[in-house]
Amino acid sequence: MSTKWTVTVDCAQPGELARFWALALGYVERPAPAGFASWEEWFAQHDVPEEEWDDGAYLSDPDGVGPSISFLRVPEAKVAKNRLHLDLQIGGGRETPWEIRWPRVTAARDRLTAAGAMVIREDELQGRPDHFVMADPEGNEFCLV
Repeated sequence: MSTKWTVTVDCAQPGELARFWALALGYVERPAPAGFASWEEWFAQHDVPEEEWDDGAYLSDPDGVGPSISFLRVPEAKVAKNRLHLDLQIGGGRETPWEIRWPRVTAARDRLTAAGAMVIREDELQGRPDHFVMADPEGNEFCLV
């Protein structure tokens, strides 16, 4: 039996970073827990101080397939390269013909840079562009394939 898991991202601005990743992944804000009309209602019921209500943001896959993602405020800034990163197979992955895949990848690059991402580099495979190494608005690396 596999273990259910989620991804947690430490960050400075949870709400802003969650909005970026919702766009990048097609995710949505995770609904409030059952029995609560909003996260604010849940926070109040569980005695979370109001000054901490913006310390986290939560996304879920609207199809219920991918893991949930939490974004949690931390005081320290990111200082080194990620040891773990996401490969967004936005073009369909390398099994998709390059002529179909590459326009999808470049369109996603344009959409995500407009939303605050940065291109770190474009890598080639066998003499033609293959993927982009990028960073989200807080500098977390990911790839578009």
